[in-house]
Amino acid sequence: MVVLSLLSGINPIGAAITQQNENTMEKLTLTHEWDKTFPKSDKVDHSKVTFVNRYGITLAADIYKPKGATGKLPAIAVCGPFGAVKEQAAGLYAQEMAERGFLTIAFDPSFTGESGGTPRYMTSPDINTEDFSAAVDYLVTNPDVDAGKVGIIGICGWGGLAINAAASDPRIKATLASTMYDMSRVTANGYFDANDSAEARDALRDQLAQQRTEDYRTGHPKLGGGVPDVLPEDAPKFLRDYHDYYKTQRGYHPRSLNSNGGRNATSPIPWINFPLMSRANEIQNAVMILHGEKAHSFYFGSDAYKKLAVTPGKDNNKLFMVIPGASHTDLYDQKDIIPFNEVEKFFNEYLK
Repeated sequence: MVVLSLLSGINPIGAAITQQNENTMEKLTLTHEWDKTFPKSDKVDHSKVTFVNRYGITLAADIYKPKGATGKLPAIAVCGPFGAVKEQAAGLYAQEMAERGFLTIAFDPSFTGESGGTPRYMTSPDINTEDFSAAVDYLVTNPDVDAGKVGIIGICGWGGLAINAAASDPRIKATLASTMYDMSRVTANGYFDANDSAEARDALRDQLAQQRTEDYRTGHPKLGGGVPDVLPEDAPKFLRDYHDYYKTQRGYHPRSLNSNGGRNATSPIPWINFPLMSRANEIQNAVMILHGEKAHSFYFGSDAYKKLAVTPGKDNNKLFMVIPGASHTDLYDQKDIIPFNEVEKFFNEYLK
């Protein structure tokens, strides 16, 4: 009876359960001067906003609105790459889409950048998926937004998280995963699934368990390290590409984890056991996966697309677009390579 009563919203003595969402905000320190890795557009208005996710963590975001726009606008929330901040690629995408008529926000995920949450620099398949839905909470309740026309963009590791969010949140009418990673797959299996064995995962678990013990003993979580300052001579091309973005004027930012000390060293723990996109085949709304032909991460996007269900005889709202000759990081910020015209067309088609 107790279980049935709780499920029905009535407590055991018959009184109605009243849920309160106090939206208590953490006190965040926000930088209001322009500190992005890309030039400020004179076609959009920019400001800072904050909102709270379902776990009570306050997230910080940049909001971009087409200059002079009136009425309710279609909206897009943007995040990524994994280990980056909103002042990098996410902000560039958000500003570009605002120039094209969308109200957009680029947000820092929980534990990262200007957003709240402790311990710092932690990651979570669940909480980070929730971060996207929290951004949607903010947008669908914004008086400048048409609540029925909200989409999301996830870049790199946030591409997989975007698809994960779309599978759980039908308010997301259109999803773009750009140059995506499947963070659970690469963590559990290694690159190109080279370490996909129980023995390899057991070795990783032992390493992470020892680090966890050490972190508890010292009270100071160790950072796992970002992109190295000096590359080894035998560094693979994709690592050189990361260095060219995160460690140079092109993309360096002082709050970016990849540009500096990296994520908490024990961050991989949940990604080993909790695979992303397990319900991707149940997404009914539109999804577009965008990937460079020469990207080392291409197999993530290709295999994610295979998870998406295409209904024979019906409009195919699941798209996979390959950019000839493009590398993984080309789709971070190379505006002459990122097919923003096609991205605009996709969102105009499905946010209507």
